[in-house]
This record gives sequence, structure tokens and C-alpha cells, in this order.
Amino acid sequence: MQIKSSAFENQQEIPVAYTCDGENISPPLEISDVPENAASLVLMVDDPDAPPQFKNFTHWIVWNISPDTTEILENDVPQEAEEGLNDNGELGYTGPCPPSGEHHYRFRLFAIDRTITLTDEAKRGDLEDQLKDGVLEVAELVGSYKRGDENNFI
Repeated sequence: MQIKSSAFENQQEIPVAYTCDGENISPPLEISDVPENAASLVLMVDDPDAPPQFKNFTHWIVWNISPDTTEILENDVPQEAEEGLNDNGELGYTGPCPPSGEHHYRFRLFAIDRTITLTDEAKRGDLEDQLKDGVLEVAELVGSYKRGDENNFI
């Protein structure tokens, strides 16, 4: 399984439009080679470089994406898919906004053997609990972002 973006290459910088310094919208994503036996897909976007008090900051969680999905359009959620709360406590996507230095952002796509039943108040931990014993395959796209010096603080 693969996940790519036309907006940035793996291990390259995420364009400003998809960050808190730009339009703060989700980037376009392309999905391919999903396992035939997948019942649904899950997308998690997080920042493992976040400061310790935030642990691994969650920027976006989406579940029940159809396994037939080949793209997620910019600033969009696939039909029938559901979103949960990011670590800002908001529903949907929140873009990269590192407090200092360069951070890396993981767009991880999970092919799973079931659909998930959660409310839109679900957080990442709730979703991860649902993924136990059901993941068929994982794909990852990593982008980086560093804010201009005028935006950084300690």
C-alpha cells in the first residue's frame, strides 16, 4: 500500500498553505495498492517531534475511508469517512505549527479488516484502541515544516 501527495514528496517540506502559517487546509493525498481484503482505511496525521507536554501531537484522524479510495482531495474528507478530534480539541485537520525548529509530520494510512464505530468526539487513543488486532498493512508519508524565525518562541 502507498500514500503520496502531489503537494510534497516523502521526507520533503510541506508547503505553507497546509500549515498554520498558511490556509491551514489538508493536502491532497493519493492512495494505491490497498490490500484486497481491506474493509476500510484509517488516516492518522501526527507530529512525533512535538514538545514533551504534547507527547505525539495529533493533527488529524479519519476513519471508515472506503478501501476503493484513490485520492483525498485538498481540504476534503472522503464521502462516508468520519473525522475525530485533533489535539487542539477541534474536529478535523489542523496543520503543522511547530513552536521551534523543524518538525516531521507523519501521514499514516492503515488498511484494516473492519469498519469502526466511534463518535466525532473520538480522540486518537480511542481510534488506536479500535485498531488492535485489525491492521492489515500500513503506509507512511512524512513531511517536514519549520516556521520562520519571527514565529518561533521558547
